[in-house]
Amino acid sequence: MALDNIEKLIEKYFEAETTLAEEKELKAYFSSDNVAPPLEQYKPIFGYAAKAKQEQFTAAIPLHTKKSHTLLWISVAASVVVLLGVGFFTFNHHNQPISEDFGTYDDPEVAFRETQKALDMISQSVNEGIGSMDYLSEYEQSKNIIFK
Repeated sequence: MALDNIEKLIEKYFEAETTLAEEKELKAYFSSDNVAPPLEQYKPIFGYAAKAKQEQFTAAIPLHTKKSHTLLWISVAASVVVLLGVGFFTFNHHNQPISEDFGTYDDPEVAFRETQKALDMISQSVNEGIGSMDYLSEYEQSKNIIFK
């Protein structure tokens, strides 16, 4: 009766229908010494667990105890470079005279002409942007034709 039960469990195992308890029963049966001769072929499949529990890792793992200070020195050097750059920039710009010409005009006609130039330049840029919007209307028309 036990042999029939084990054969049924093996079938269920290969059909992936066994429970954990049934798999433990199969592992216990195949790890014992009294395995029926027709079932000897399945012994390596189910006997791996007992062998795997006995295996131990014995190789030595090399530990690097020497600390590398390279990263520390790189960060110190980077900090010094940044501080020197900020100091150089501050020193060069500190001694330059400050211009007090803020684009103000005493003559209203000159101010009007300069304002017209600036607004014309802005208008040209806006018109270029609007011109590129024509592609969107073509896209919308194509989309409406395709997705009716």
